[in-house]
Amino acid sequence: MNKTSKRPIEVRYRGKGVRKCKICGTSRGIIRKYNLNICRRCFREIGESIGFKKFG
Repeated sequence: MNKTSKRPIEVRYRGKGVRKCKICGTSRGIIRKYNLNICRRCFREIGESIGFKKFG
């Protein structure tokens, strides 16, 4: 492949910054298990109301 031919650049979305919290929109501390996709801070607020029990 010579230097003059150009391939179209594919846009790839990868990494932790792609996933956002459904509630507050932050990309830090995301809980992805059970397809929750909410951050740990929001989970502490709404965890019991969506059926999780607090232990300890």
